[in-house]
Amino acid sequence: MLVYSASITPRLKYIVNFFASYYKNEFIITDNKAEYLSSPLRLNYSETKISNEEIWIKPHSLLFKNDIKPIPINCFEFNGSKAFFKKDGDFPFDIFAACFYLLSRYEEYLPHQKDEYGRYAHQNSLAFKEGFLQLPLVNIWLEEFRKTLASDDSRFPIHDSRFQFIPTYDIDIAWSYKNKGFFRNAGGLIRSMVSGQWSMVRERINVLRGNQQDPYDAYQWMDALHEKYNLNPVFFFHTGQVNNKYDKNISTNNRQLQHLIRSNASKYKTGLHPSWHSGDASDVFQKEKNTLEKISGSNVDSSRQHFIRFKLPDTFRNLLQHGITNEFSIGYGSINGFRASVTTPFYWYDLQKEEQTELLLYPFCFMDANSFFEQKLSPEQAFDELMQYYRIIKSVNGTMITIWHNTFLGTDKLFEGWRETYAKFIASVCA
Repeated sequence: MLVYSASITPRLKYIVNFFASYYKNEFIITDNKAEYLSSPLRLNYSETKISNEEIWIKPHSLLFKNDIKPIPINCFEFNGSKAFFKKDGDFPFDIFAACFYLLSRYEEYLPHQKDEYGRYAHQNSLAFKEGFLQLPLVNIWLEEFRKTLASDDSRFPIHDSRFQFIPTYDIDIAWSYKNKGFFRNAGGLIRSMVSGQWSMVRERINVLRGNQQDPYDAYQWMDALHEKYNLNPVFFFHTGQVNNKYDKNISTNNRQLQHLIRSNASKYKTGLHPSWHSGDASDVFQKEKNTLEKISGSNVDSSRQHFIRFKLPDTFRNLLQHGITNEFSIGYGSINGFRASVTTPFYWYDLQKEEQTELLLYPFCFMDANSFFEQKLSPEQAFDELMQYYRIIKSVNGTMITIWHNTFLGTDKLFEGWRETYAKFIASVCA
């Protein structure tokens, strides 16, 4: 497919490359009209129609700018969902510019409200305000546009993708009681006694004596689930060296934690779950990455930010500088849904530098902690939520990525029923 544009910009190149990757086909941009008219397969991205035998998309100005300023956006109904940047042409809106706006996270570069953790608050987003946060809108648009491409000329092959499910896990706190050392356990024991939580006192003592399994120890159960359904999960380990309000994992000097990391790394893809502390210190990030690589015995090129805490473009630039090329933080740590309105991995576009990078972003739609702590859902309601995302993602042949924590999948009474919910979901979609 030859795409004509009077001006070829980095933004246009990026989004056309995304379309080519999505459809698994070749899209080439030209600003030469004669060359364009000589092609049998034509897409005109300019102000005026050129030929009767073409797909014409009349452009919004977004892809021809190199600044970052607020853009007036008016949404309208399109085939049962929302769209914006309405234009004349053979498609009712500028799908190139609209997709770029959402994928680039343009709105996150603008002045915005932050939440209690200093993150971009989801309430700022167009998706939340317009009610499409729970939809992979980009994929929905692309599937509609697929029909336009296919109907224009049967010689243009459109290759379908396949639905893919990638389970991922954040190991923030590997064990509740085990391997925490004398002082942390003594402090926890005293706090439980002072607050009258005698069941926790008994539980801690039983676990430490070896009479009871640690409530966060779900690893054998998870392994059995992966083996039964032939799953290829990704594990993200917290290897921070400092304990604070947000970083509470086991010391990486602990042999049991080292064994856990090595055991998982021998079977599954393993990435870094950078500490909260590392988000404010680049050298700390590198130390944590080095630690994980040394323990696992393998190169680490993947990460997911602790508490989904990141700032554009700083965090992602830092990841690239430290050899991270796969990032799994595209989602919110405050609500489930599609932060970039997409359920397909895509490359990060550095909007300030105006360039496509080598950082591949993997969007997630569901995190157990969001359902439990933020949305206050029961395990049964969370199952319905998971199935809702599964059905919509399957309908567009997307990639479904979920986040679970070992804490939810163990035997802690606080999370009673959540292990069963996860097992039921896996059985429903993977059987």
